[in-house]
Amino acid sequence: MAKSSKEWLRRHVSDPYVKKARKEGYRSRAAYKLLELDEREKLFRPGQTVLDLGAAPGGWSQVAAEKVKPGGRVVAIDLLPVAAISGVEVRRGDFREQLADLPPMDLVLSDVSPNLSGIRNVDQARGLELLLAAIDACHKVLKPSGAFVSKAFHGDAFEDALAELDKAFGKVRVVKPAASRGESRETYFVARARRISEFHR
Repeated sequence: MAKSSKEWLRRHVSDPYVKKARKEGYRSRAAYKLLELDEREKLFRPGQTVLDLGAAPGGWSQVAAEKVKPGGRVVAIDLLPVAAISGVEVRRGDFREQLADLPPMDLVLSDVSPNLSGIRNVDQARGLELLLAAIDACHKVLKPSGAFVSKAFHGDAFEDALAELDKAFGKVRVVKPAASRGESRETYFVARARRISEFHR
C-alpha cells in the first residue's frame, strides 16, 4: 500500500465523524456535513421534495428522508448502486438522463465528485463540468423558490464555478462545514432564488 493511502486510512479510521456515523447508522461521514449545512442554512422542511444527485453511498439521502417527514419525497440518483433507504426512491444512472418525469423540487443536493485523476487542473475541470450539469438539472426541476447545495473545491476552477452559480441564482453562499476535513480544499455552495432561464422556459 502506498504511503499516502496508509496515511488516509489511518486518518479515516481515527476520524471522529466516521466513528459517529457508524454509531448513529449513517452510511458516510458526509451526513454530518449536510446536517451542519441544514443547521446553518435551514434547508429542510417537512413535506419537501428533494433530489439527491450523485447519492452513493446514501448518507445525504438518509438525512433528507429524515428531515422531510412527514409527507416528503426524496429521489436519489447515482451511476453506482445505492442500497435501499427507507423513504427514498433510488434510481441508478446518469442524473442528466433521469429528470424527465420528476416533479418540481424544493431542494437539489449535489455531493458529486468526478473520478479523480490526481492531476489538479483536470480534476477541477471535471468538477466544473459536473457542477454545470447540476445547475442545468436545477433549471429543469428546481422550483424558483427552492435551494441548491453543491460540493466545490478551491482551486483553478473555483471562481468559474462561482460565476456560473451567480448567473443561475440570485443568492449564493460559500460554506465549509466543520465535518469537512481541515486540510481538504472541499467547500459547499448554497444557492437560492433561481433565475428563470430563457433556454429553460
